[in-house]
Amino acid sequence: MRIVTWLRAFITALALATPLSAAAQGELVVYCTVQEEWCRPMVAAFEKATGIKVLMTRKSSGEFYAQLKAEAANPRGDIWWGGTGDPHLQAAEEGLTEAYKSPRLAELQDWAVRQWEQSKGRTVGVYAGALGYSYNTEQLKKKNIAEPKCWSDLVKPAFKDEIQVANPNSSGTSYTMLATLVQLMGEDKAFDYLKALHKNVNQYTKSGAAPARAAATGESLVGITFQHDAVLQAIGGAPVRIVSPCEGTGYEIGSMSLIKGAKNMENAKKWYDWALTVEAQNIGAQAKVSYQVPSNKNATAPPQAPKFSEIKLINYDFAKYGSSAERTRLLTKWDKEVSTLPK
Repeated sequence: MRIVTWLRAFITALALATPLSAAAQGELVVYCTVQEEWCRPMVAAFEKATGIKVLMTRKSSGEFYAQLKAEAANPRGDIWWGGTGDPHLQAAEEGLTEAYKSPRLAELQDWAVRQWEQSKGRTVGVYAGALGYSYNTEQLKKKNIAEPKCWSDLVKPAFKDEIQVANPNSSGTSYTMLATLVQLMGEDKAFDYLKALHKNVNQYTKSGAAPARAAATGESLVGITFQHDAVLQAIGGAPVRIVSPCEGTGYEIGSMSLIKGAKNMENAKKWYDWALTVEAQNIGAQAKVSYQVPSNKNATAPPQAPKFSEIKLINYDFAKYGSSAERTRLLTKWDKEVSTLPK
């Protein structure tokens, strides 16, 4: 009996010693789709600001979209932060995410608000980034290949087995490329281009940012990514040059969505509101891992971030190419007509 009494006293004392705020605030499960080096300081800052314990998982946007579908009957995540907007829009269309109007909405750039409006309040823009590619200058010189300046250059025989790009099924970056080329060239010519590009691809990666790292290390001569991923490598000292293709290029609106049926919905809304603040949106730049354009009008874009005013951007149709039907159709066509081709 004395042991039982002692245990009860010990448990009571332990409970009293636990900060009430930590116990009351609970936890939050964040699905993060930016670089791990950006996910971590975001989590640390939010925990410090709120006392909420964050459990974070990092995957590509295509992977998280598939995970949301698989977990729809029993959601494990609470909020999906970052990653290209197309999968977020598709998740919104399929009812996998929850509508929410943040009091911070009025502080955001027009393109971020349009993302929210197009999704009927189910996703919002948190940053923007232009598509392009980077090449290793040392390897280019060593191989004596002419400097690529356009999309058309990448299908030349000189680049056989020299290009790395992600698989559009798992990567929002690569799906943005697929949708960009269709809008830029027309569907038939775009798929002819992708078939020609296939001959020059040495690897289809899972992550959209991986090709930028491959170009930086010389593992691959060219990496097709969002330009800010290549900026990160250049600032780190890698011998890379970043290209905005001469024909024009698409761009992403990195987004954020509340997961429908989230077990920690109130805490998810706290993250949502906090992630739209100036303080939160400046974290990536301060950590020297984010070179996108932030969606809060008062947040500071890093000086190295690609300037949209200097890039030939297409009028990217986010509503059409973020729709479930169009995305599924294009990916199925890519799987059938491009990925199965011999080298």
